[in-house]
Amino acid sequence: MSFDVAFRHQQALDPSALITIGTTLHALSKAMEDCRNAGLDAETDPAVVMLARHFSSVCATRPDETQLRASCMTRINDLRRSPVLATLAVRGVSYDEPAKALFHNEGLKAMRRLAKVMGLASGTYDVRSNKGGIAVSGEITLHAEQFYIQLSLGLCGMDKEVLFRTCRGRTDYTGGRNHFAGVNDLLDTDRFASRLVHELQLDIALPDRAEPLFA
Repeated sequence: MSFDVAFRHQQALDPSALITIGTTLHALSKAMEDCRNAGLDAETDPAVVMLARHFSSVCATRPDETQLRASCMTRINDLRRSPVLATLAVRGVSYDEPAKALFHNEGLKAMRRLAKVMGLASGTYDVRSNKGGIAVSGEITLHAEQFYIQLSLGLCGMDKEVLFRTCRGRTDYTGGRNHFAGVNDLLDTDRFASRLVHELQLDIALPDRAEPLFA
């Protein structure tokens, strides 16, 4: 019994309906899937090769390579100036292991940076990461003697990715009333440190480098 179909050959012979990169890519992907199902080599299948060549026609009206390369370099520079955590907070990391690993790596850095700005001594706080299952972002936590901060995505909505509250030591996991902030607040470290001290009424004297947000 053959599992092959004729449709990909028909599309390859008349690709006039494939006028965008997306539709062409979809047709090519389906053609390669048909080859796999039929036990054929997609690298030599005539329909697959013709559909792949059709990309040149679809891209013929796009900017030339020099312009595209310049646009890529500009985009790279823009992205390097944008905090990765802020980007991940918008796009999410569920079912995306590389993005999730990056989220936890950058989240741990942000928490350690906050601990340093707040002048917390080594051994007086914990920074930990729990990745959870594939459908969730997991959380990154900074747990000090007086306060508890947790970063996660998707649980409370945009601009509420950071939960913070008072606690009574590092064995207190319930603590006081929940407060919320966004990822961008956490990334503005000096300002967020001042906010923590003010809103949670912490008995912490911030180092001089921390911005005095509140009088």
